[in-house]
Amino acid sequence: MEVVISSSAEQVDRLAADIVEHVVQSGPAVLGLATGSSPVGTYRELSRRHRENGLSFAQCRAFLLDEYIGVPRAAEQSYFAFIRDNFVDHVDLDGAAVYSPDGEADDIAREAQRYDAAIAEAGGADVQILGIGTDGHIGFNEPGSSLRSRTRVKTLTEQTRADNARFFDSPDEVPHHVLTQGLGTIGEARHLVLIATGESKADAVAAAVEGPLSAFCPASVIQWHPHVSVLLDDAAASALALADYYRYAYASKPRWQRL
Repeated sequence: MEVVISSSAEQVDRLAADIVEHVVQSGPAVLGLATGSSPVGTYRELSRRHRENGLSFAQCRAFLLDEYIGVPRAAEQSYFAFIRDNFVDHVDLDGAAVYSPDGEADDIAREAQRYDAAIAEAGGADVQILGIGTDGHIGFNEPGSSLRSRTRVKTLTEQTRADNARFFDSPDEVPHHVLTQGLGTIGEARHLVLIATGESKADAVAAAVEGPLSAFCPASVIQWHPHVSVLLDDAAASALALADYYRYAYASKPRWQRL
């Protein structure tokens, strides 16, 4: 795991975009796309590179991490709509090649199995963008999630529902249930890129990076993965005990070694 601490959220976004751009330019890629506020700046930067520099996503496919159960895809709160509004509609990525769980499926359990299998059939994600919740969740794997879990139904904590209430007209409208890739599914991506900015994420980041590997902090499962980039601004890194070492290690990084 490599922890990179930047002086601003904008620099975090540029570093994350650099990783995605390298993967996309290396050939047809499968992208794992997170939703929520953490990756929005990265998507804006990638959209800018497409618009101004010709970065093409035409040969890519993409899979979303999760989706609310019972929210229509046409609703602005759905992640199906979110990823199109914030990324897909601004680049040349074919919308038909962007897949997400169907939160309106008649058989939700079977839909979870179908989606997990579809990711595997695509060869898994070459790079998986991740955010982190204030309670340490990634995707919607809330505390207590199995570290080997697959795509399935999860019940959101009240904290997560409160954090997401800003996207709804009323906190009461936030769904209680979601379909989410499991921690085991996420861990099969070849490169995990966790983005966190702001002081509100500092404790969760510290638990994920420096705490014990534990279902209490689902994001700590990244400690098991062979290729992880944790991209932070100063505020999100403020609770890390080894922050000075991470800065030193990145400053001393060989020029030939990529993130």
